[in-house]
Amino acid sequence: MVKTTKIYYNVCGDYMRRRNRIKKQWIVLIFLAVVIGLGIIYNTVNDKRSLTKIEGLIKDTGLFVNKIVYSPIKLVKKKIVENREKQEMYDKYQELKNKSNNYDLLEAKKEELEFQLKEMQKILNLNNTLNKESYLNATVINRNVGIWYDTITIDKGSKNGIKVDMPVIVNEGLIGKITKVSNFNSAVKLLTSDEITDKISVKIKNNNDYILGLLVNYDLSNKVFIVEGIDQNTDIKEGSVVTTTGLGDYFPSGIIVGKVKQVRTDNFDLAKIVEVKSDVDFNKINYVTVLKREVIEE
Repeated sequence: MVKTTKIYYNVCGDYMRRRNRIKKQWIVLIFLAVVIGLGIIYNTVNDKRSLTKIEGLIKDTGLFVNKIVYSPIKLVKKKIVENREKQEMYDKYQELKNKSNNYDLLEAKKEELEFQLKEMQKILNLNNTLNKESYLNATVINRNVGIWYDTITIDKGSKNGIKVDMPVIVNEGLIGKITKVSNFNSAVKLLTSDEITDKISVKIKNNNDYILGLLVNYDLSNKVFIVEGIDQNTDIKEGSVVTTTGLGDYFPSGIIVGKVKQVRTDNFDLAKIVEVKSDVDFNKINYVTVLKREVIEE
């Protein structure tokens, strides 16, 4: 009897569990059918005719469900698109920035090469006026910032025939002389140096005659050479050419120093002081010519 009762309860329990499972399956199917039905009705309702209250309720319900389900998806999709567009814009910006930087570098290099080409052309033009055995071209390889207007170093030395006291020029005129020589390079003392103590004999062309004077120093603030020792009664025109005389110093005759910029009298009104402006840009000396002969023809 007890065994029969136990079997009965087991059978009843299995039946109830199967029934509940079937019931849950039906609920899921009904829910899916409702959602699908709402979707079909929402997509098939004709907007041109008036909707009944039931149809309106169904449509509103469909719109609400659509908004609840798809709004977060749309928001995420929108953010993804925005981030992608921002990344693409940033990548393009970086690309343009790199191109701009490269362009600036190329432009600077182009300007430097053009400048060096012009300097070399000036040296070639100068060489055309000189005997091939009388000069030696050289490149500036060092220039100390602390003594910028004092000394430069060139890439030619005793192995190339360079000797102390040889004049150094560029196309625009005299810049200095050789003061130290090693096997493969030499030091050039510039005329703009404060250490130039030797007075240089110069002549100023005045019509068909020459006026003699002494180049004593360089005025760095006004960027002019100072020529003294000229008689007060002598008339000198601005723009007159000033060259070396070759008298009593190591510079041969006829090397251009510059042109007269201004004439004034000394503090005692006894002599004239001439300011001479050189056409040489002493800030940009890259190529020079060392003169090996003693005299330059005028």
